[in-house]
Amino acid sequence: MRILLVEDTHDVGEAICRRFEAIGHSVDWETDGTAAAEILDFTDYALVILDVMLPGLDGFEILRRLRRAGNTTPVLLLTARSEVEDRVGGLDLGADDYLVKPFDFRELEARARVLMRRTAGEATNLLTCGDVIIDRAARQVRLGTREIPLKRREMTLLELFAARPGRVFGKDELLDQLFGFGEGANPNAIELYVGRLRKKLEGAKVRIVTVRGAGYQLVTDDLV
Repeated sequence: MRILLVEDTHDVGEAICRRFEAIGHSVDWETDGTAAAEILDFTDYALVILDVMLPGLDGFEILRRLRRAGNTTPVLLLTARSEVEDRVGGLDLGADDYLVKPFDFRELEARARVLMRRTAGEATNLLTCGDVIIDRAARQVRLGTREIPLKRREMTLLELFAARPGRVFGKDELLDQLFGFGEGANPNAIELYVGRLRKKLEGAKVRIVTVRGAGYQLVTDDLV
């Protein structure tokens, strides 16, 4: 999914970007609080990972503005402040979770999965659609007993479709979810990834269909 990372410590930011991009997420990384707040005014994300101590606006003020605007995007705060008052203050402002630096990147990934899962109304990392089972923690897809090898963006695309079977996704919406700023992707890239995914799902009880003039949807036998 598409994530906004707001972190001004470069080695930490680079490491977080590498971790999340390696498992298929698209990450926009911003180091300035004021610029991040402006981005959030016009861009939707599945998750915001937000450092507290930032140049420009601090993380608490970004969070305050986000919630005042009615934006319910899940926010995971990163803070070097270990005092209970600071953590409670962040949660009261509308943060969904927090991690105190230094942290284990595996825990960061796990907490991010929980928040994105919660937004989708799902209780576990397993996502089942027809006879296809997606394990989002292990980054594996199985068709019956057979594992389907998927590249990271193919996995992300399948997750989007499988989380909302029957929903029509436009190409522009899929572009926003699969690619970050500056990657230069166009609608032809979506056609390419959809085509690859269709081939890998051959024989499954789910299929990706084209809705003329609107986009694509995942259809299962239950929806036919």
